[in-house]
Amino acid sequence: MKKLFLIDDDERLAEPLKTFFKQYDFELLSETHPLKAIEFLRSQSVELVILDVMLPDIDGFETCRRIRHFSNIPILMLTARGDVMDRVVGLELGADDYLPKPFEPRELVARIQNILKRSNCQSVITDELLFDGLTIHQPSQSVKKDNQLVDLTSAEYRLLLLLANQPDRVFSRDDIMLELNGIDADIYSRAIDILISRLRQKLKPLDVIKTIRSRGYQFVLQPGA
Repeated sequence: MKKLFLIDDDERLAEPLKTFFKQYDFELLSETHPLKAIEFLRSQSVELVILDVMLPDIDGFETCRRIRHFSNIPILMLTARGDVMDRVVGLELGADDYLPKPFEPRELVARIQNILKRSNCQSVITDELLFDGLTIHQPSQSVKKDNQLVDLTSAEYRLLLLLANQPDRVFSRDDIMLELNGIDADIYSRAIDILISRLRQKLKPLDVIKTIRSRGYQFVLQPGA
């Protein structure tokens, strides 16, 4: 049974979700206070975090940012605001997906299954991609720049792997959206630009991704030994 972790100050939400999740072989743990939740995640292992935006003391965005300092665990954010910019900010901070409140529990399960499926598909690959100054180790989903580990979120890693596996191809935003999934059509252009920009920053000074005007993005590193 896979363990999920809910961070939400609404105590009425956790119990019905725990019961509902059992039929999908998910065990749901929960915490109402974000600071306690962060400490829990520093010492305990779970498959995915469900994180509400509206929290006491620090909000979900700050909670996401702090989690990303020490973990690349998949994060699905819940927002009651319905504001496009809230969703963009969540993705910019490293969230993998979002779901507006109120939501249908079955849609939440579907999104969770989709995120975990993508992670599982990547974990069974056994080879390594080698480029000048960059190594992508697919079994561990880790990336090294000049032999130093690069701290990437799962969304950043998926984007890098997508581009690096087909270095001769120019990917449009539509192509990337279809491959990465989970990004709503009304914000996908902005969200993908954010992912590209963030990935470029983390891989500097390597020039990894080239913008092809009016067409999209292309991986440009040469193969290495």
